[in-house]
This record gives sequence, C-alpha cells and structure tokens, in this order.
Amino acid sequence: ALLDLIGPSQIEGVWKASVVLPCTYVPVKDFGQQALTWTVVHDQSSGTIFRRDASGDHVLLSEYRDRVEVPKNLAGNVSLHILKLEISDRGTYTCHVTWTASNNSLIAKEISTKVEVVKVAVTKPIIRAGALGLTVPAGARASLTCVAHGSPPISYRWFRAVPGGTALLLSSQAELAWDSLRPSDAGTYYCEAENR
Repeated sequence: ALLDLIGPSQIEGVWKASVVLPCTYVPVKDFGQQALTWTVVHDQSSGTIFRRDASGDHVLLSEYRDRVEVPKNLAGNVSLHILKLEISDRGTYTCHVTWTASNNSLIAKEISTKVEVVKVAVTKPIIRAGALGLTVPAGARASLTCVAHGSPPISYRWFRAVPGGTALLLSSQAELAWDSLRPSDAGTYYCEAENR
C-alpha cells in the first residue's frame, strides 16, 4: 500500500503517566510530508491539538501546552507523545498527514485511535536493591541510579550516611553522579523514593 498510516485503533494510558499514540508510515520517494495534524474529540469538546507544517510545530489547544510532542527528524514517525495523562484526556485522537507529490498533487490520509485513561492500583514505591560493596578506582567517573516501582509520580533523594550524625542530602534526582571519584567519597550511600 502506498503511503498508508499505521497505528492502533485503541490504547490504554495510565493516569499521570505518559503515553505514545503511534502513527507511522513508510516514506516514499517523490512524496514529501507537507502537513501533520493531531485532533481530538472529547465528550465535551474537540479541536486540533498539534500542527506541523512549513512554519514549524504548533500546539493549539491550551490544555495540551507543554504536554505534547511529536518526534523530530524520524522519517515516517509522527506519533503523538502525551505527558502527564489526565482523566479528561480520554477521547478519540486522529492523526492526519498530507503529502505533496513531485507533480504537486496532494495525498491525505488519517487514522483514529481511541484513548482510555485508567487509574492503576495505588502502590507504594519499591526499590530494587543494587550491588552492595561497590569498589571503584579513584579518579573514575561513577554513578548510582535509584529505580523504584510504584504509582507515578515518584521522587528520589540520595543521602550519604554520617556515623552518629544526620544523613547528608546529596541529590534530589534518581541518579547520583561523580565526574572524578576521590578517596574521601568512600562511604555508605542510600536512596529514598517517595510518591503520594
């Protein structure tokens, strides 16, 4: 099939997490992508979320501003990424692509995907313990990464244990990194994960 859009008819996203609505095609020589739009029909409203054309990328619905993106420079991939899914995001999303042929004729195709938003069972974060007793040469780059499973969003904090004192907070990221380790960095470090 020449220039067909491919994507699922239905997708389930998790509340507060991000979701990808796939929309892809196989690029064909002599056909250039002219415009892409993503539209949505909700229970209460409808409209154009995103438009990409010669003038650039535009997010047109305010409730999606700073929450949607479409990959750049991935030929044939015009999937919509939605961050921090809201319950109100449920609806039918349509990916519409227009191509220009070398003889200036236009071809347009569209596919629709129904999106459901589910609330997962709320779970406390569980951290998988890493290797204990890590030995790393001085001067090396190193990092410790904390991975927790549970209901998003999860925040992380790294501490260094101080014998007989209050632990030192070192980072509020999942990763704790050193550009160049010094002997004085030796010690006990631990990670804390927290969600609602």
